[in-house]
Amino acid sequence: MKKQFMVALVVLLSVGLLLAGCGGGDKAKPAAPASNEIKIGGNFEMTGGIANFGKQTVNGIQLAFKEINAAGGVNGKQLKLILADNKSEPAEATNAVTKLITQDKVVAVLGPVASSNVLATLQVAQDNKIPVLTATGTNEKITVDGGKVRPFAFRGCFIDPFQGKVMANFASNTVKAKTAVIYVDQSSDYSKGLKQSFEEAFVKNGGKVLSTEAFLQKDQDFKATLTKIKALNPEVIFIPAYYEEVGKIVKQARELGITVPLLGTDGWDDPKVVEIAGAKSLDNTFFSNHYSSQDTDPAVVKFVAAYKKEYNQEPSALAALGYDSGLMIADAIKRAGSAEGAKIAEALAATKDLKVSTGILTIDANHNPVKSAVVIEMKDGKQTFKTKVNP
Repeated sequence: MKKQFMVALVVLLSVGLLLAGCGGGDKAKPAAPASNEIKIGGNFEMTGGIANFGKQTVNGIQLAFKEINAAGGVNGKQLKLILADNKSEPAEATNAVTKLITQDKVVAVLGPVASSNVLATLQVAQDNKIPVLTATGTNEKITVDGGKVRPFAFRGCFIDPFQGKVMANFASNTVKAKTAVIYVDQSSDYSKGLKQSFEEAFVKNGGKVLSTEAFLQKDQDFKATLTKIKALNPEVIFIPAYYEEVGKIVKQARELGITVPLLGTDGWDDPKVVEIAGAKSLDNTFFSNHYSSQDTDPAVVKFVAAYKKEYNQEPSALAALGYDSGLMIADAIKRAGSAEGAKIAEALAATKDLKVSTGILTIDANHNPVKSAVVIEMKDGKQTFKTKVNP
């Protein structure tokens, strides 16, 4: 009797399982809901030598995403920024982009800030067909290498040849300088690229570069080289470098009695320059930048007000460019109608007349934006708008 009962029980269980498999499939396990998020990677210098730049750029992106998400998101989904710290080092930038793409499954990557770090990410992005959009990397090789356009590399800022030419023309036409010395960071692709473009334009203008001197990132004492530069008696000194070293160079140059105009580029744009150099030392210094918070353009005024409300501080050019890159990637995803990397890249390449905080932006055939630059003058430790230069 017991054996018959067990047989009957097995039969009943088998029939039940069969029925569940045939008619109850939709009740067994509901399908996973589609994600309401689009994950965008952020590969940034959150620690290390240019951490201030990384944090400012991220602030701008997060403000853009906050506004976009509050307005309904992109194609009905919310944008989510997934951050990875590259520690201001190229090798770490490669590790960060690998993690973002292979583990976090992002559909695009924003950043890094520094050109050297951006260059270190591009092969991984290319291999995985994920677009990289740097808001700030100005080195020409980021988007074009060996005459070929990189299909998954884009930028939201002007390139070094334009920035170098702007400052060379400023030296020749505004300062009326006939001679210059270039003091370059030999460890930086950014600095070396700018050195080349400045020199070419300055010589073309009829100027003479008396000497090119070099230093390395994290150097502390520049006085021996500055003493050599002083003896050459140039009419301007061009220093295309980042704020940490720039502050020390400017301070030590003024201590040695070098009073000529010191010219720089967007790497100067950080309050720490004033902390390191001192306000008085920065008088008679000028640098190119992507925008000025004092610009009366309505787009600039609107962005500055929103940023101040969010962070209670004046937005730097890095913050503005970060904000613009957030608008660019959102616009591309919207037009692509897809969160697939290859389609986003195609849409980025087709960006035209997009209104951003730094003006109206169109991406050219080399994946670079067509946009203006400004020259900033330092007065009493404060940035003042000097002039605007169109491409």
